[in-house]
Amino acid sequence: MISYIKGSLELKTIDYVVIDVGGIGYKIFMSANSIDRLGETGEVVKVYTYMRVREDDISLYGFCTSEELKLFEQLLGVSGVGAKSALSILSNISPSSFALAIISGDVATLKGLPGIGAKSAQRMILELKDKMKTQDAIETEFIPTKVVARNDKARDAIEALQVLGYARKDIDMAIGNLDTANLSVEEIIKQGLKYLGM
Repeated sequence: MISYIKGSLELKTIDYVVIDVGGIGYKIFMSANSIDRLGETGEVVKVYTYMRVREDDISLYGFCTSEELKLFEQLLGVSGVGAKSALSILSNISPSSFALAIISGDVATLKGLPGIGAKSAQRMILELKDKMKTQDAIETEFIPTKVVARNDKARDAIEALQVLGYARKDIDMAIGNLDTANLSVEEIIKQGLKYLGM
């Protein structure tokens, strides 16, 4: 498995880039947002990758952040969502906004994404919330030194970060020192992601 690729950005197109590493050009499919943020051709870039191996195809998918990669992997676990659909979703919503829509059951936001109808949105919410609850149950043996979930906003942020694939103990450490009462859920998530991305 290839965790990331670092090399010279040789080509940018609408849906993929080519990165040269030691004379080998890797074709990496990416979301439009990630391609826009990647930089200019000729620059050295680092892209987190997901390798999909199929009977008739081996493809690389790239992401500017580990959060995008985690969300992509979560989306692939939802029935009916393939790699191209997952990239399309990432092109139109940030990982933190998507996670917030999942934990708050915001069908309207998810329906606004291309290719996602009401039934698909409800299925995503159901499947991703269920995964989150399963992960939380597995991690119940961890008792944080601080009670992080002091209010509803903190609980929503914790659930959103779990949707993105982070472990509860890491989340508790990330937002344990934040003044969650004076921050919005989105701000708590963003501050947590900064800490978790270190």
